[in-house]
Amino acid sequence: MQMNRIVYTLGLFFVLGLIAVGCQSIDADQHDPLTHGNVTLHLRQGVTSQADVLELFGAPNIATVNSEGNEVWTYQRHATVTKASNSYSTIVLLGASTSGFSESSRTMTLIIKFNKEKIVSEFKSMSSNF
Repeated sequence: MQMNRIVYTLGLFFVLGLIAVGCQSIDADQHDPLTHGNVTLHLRQGVTSQADVLELFGAPNIATVNSEGNEVWTYQRHATVTKASNSYSTIVLLGASTSGFSESSRTMTLIIKFNKEKIVSEFKSMSSNF
């Protein structure tokens, strides 16, 4: 009799755990600072310094020097965003379950040119979602 109660209690905790986990949404890309919005919000030609760029976006993927002797930094990020949501509450209430899954890719490229004083002289960005 007591063994049945333990099994029942463990089963109840298991189902409640599934409900709690199943109702969450996962977004693996939500903390990346390199977004089109952050670029347009924070980068200013003739104002933003290299130190500011490093603080905002981290180290560049590629750092080169152009024909005028100025630094050019290139950032490129590619992320696959997966969102999954499962509703296990219907198992308990209705005896059925529903699940959802979506995946998308996002690519962001940012090219920043600096002048001799290490200030942004020009920048271009491109982003795509598919």
